Amino acid sequence: MKRVVIDDVELALCEPVEQEIAWIGQRELVDQVMAAWLVVDKRDLPLCPRLIGKPGVGKTTLGYAAAHIAGLDAYIHQCTADTRPEDLLVTPVLAQDGKISYHASPLVSAMITGGVVILDEANRMSEKSWASLAPLLDHRRYAESVVASIRIPAHVNFRACVTMNDDASTFEVPDYMLSRIQPTISVSFPSEEEELQILQYHLPFAPEEIVKLTVDFLQGGHKFGLPYSTRDGINIIRYALKLEEYADSKSGDWQSRFDQSVEQILGADAADFEKHSLQKQVPSHLDLREFFQSLDEASGPGDESEDEPIQRDDGDSDE
Repeated sequence: MKRVVIDDVELALCEPVEQEIAWIGQRELVDQVMAAWLVVDKRDLPLCPRLIGKPGVGKTTLGYAAAHIAGLDAYIHQCTADTRPEDLLVTPVLAQDGKISYHASPLVSAMITGGVVILDEANRMSEKSWASLAPLLDHRRYAESVVASIRIPAHVNFRACVTMNDDASTFEVPDYMLSRIQPTISVSFPSEEEELQILQYHLPFAPEEIVKLTVDFLQGGHKFGLPYSTRDGINIIRYALKLEEYADSKSGDWQSRFDQSVEQILGADAADFEKHSLQKQVPSHLDLREFFQSLDEASGPGDESEDEPIQRDDGDSDE
């Protein structure tokens, strides 16, 4: 484990992520991330792009691929609703000799080594955690660890990006942080050809028939605005292959294996795109005025006396 000393405090750094991941299609998104990280003058500073999209569309993969193209190590920090400022920066750990050892987070490790940190699902963090990143993501480019009582400057090559699901957020990101995580880069579902290439890249051992069934299914869901992602497609194919492999007598009926896999992964009626599309359009709550208006329209005209408003009793009664 690599260690560095800052203001007489020794920090143990974590290792970068090492994976064989390729970004397929939508090359313009990689270009946008790379442009945000570019420094055009010695007085200029890199930006911290915000990658927004449905779960499973490849936001984290996009950040990792951009770091790889830039020739920088990638560190991924998974954010949660209970992420604390010390989790983002430096965590004290009790060592075997009974002394306190300070461990740097993936974020601080990237800051010190000059790598890229991907704050995954960052909109799940509370404002207290966001506040600890404010000086890092503006012109100051440092972070202060209260636990270790040190100020940590960022390496000149340090870059950052955050990913956010556009349909799920535990906390609202404060405005003063939104201005620091720009520009916004929207990651959409891939095209049919791109989705086919992605599935073939991740599952080169899958028969063409099951891959084609999955692509057609995903593209149908995209057309109806349903959140079926490429990640869902990978899981569908993997499970269908396992069902076929586990069977005592392999049927070779990929349609039935596919249907069973879709039902168990996405739900019994996941293939009913129109039904799910209509359910998605129903608002989660109704305005009361609209609700009572709809009741009036449904009941039709009645006795005029029934339409009179209920009068409040302003008498001396305590009721």
